[in-house]
Amino acid sequence: MSASPASHPAEAGLVSAHFHRVRRAKVVRLRGGSPPPPREVARRPAHVARMLALAHHVESAIGRGLVASAADVARQLGFTRARVTHLLDLLLLAPDIQEEVLFLEAVDGAEPLSERGLRAVAHAGTWKAQRERWREVKASF
Repeated sequence: MSASPASHPAEAGLVSAHFHRVRRAKVVRLRGGSPPPPREVARRPAHVARMLALAHHVESAIGRGLVASAADVARQLGFTRARVTHLLDLLLLAPDIQEEVLFLEAVDGAEPLSERGLRAVAHAGTWKAQRERWREVKASF
């Protein structure tokens, strides 16, 4: 039985190339060449920081008489009264915790904590209890 050259597998050789992943939707493609330069980290104020700032703004508007009540704020902003109450609950936080929250950043869209989690700290009771709870929460991010 003679073997034809087509029946023998070709010799394996080492191929060297640089690939980088390109993500679009759910498809991952590999492209040859050098990888793209690393992009800068996107930083912005955390959602909870913006909501706390909004709560201070709403409280100031009510205090200056620009709006009659939290219900009036809800109507003007298109929020429910419960949502405005949630915002104003953030003002129950101890001042030092509020300061820390205002300086939180979301890095590449990853929020350090949820607003619900922060409200749980605000509802912990006394400022001493809030500070203890805040230390626990802060250790998670």
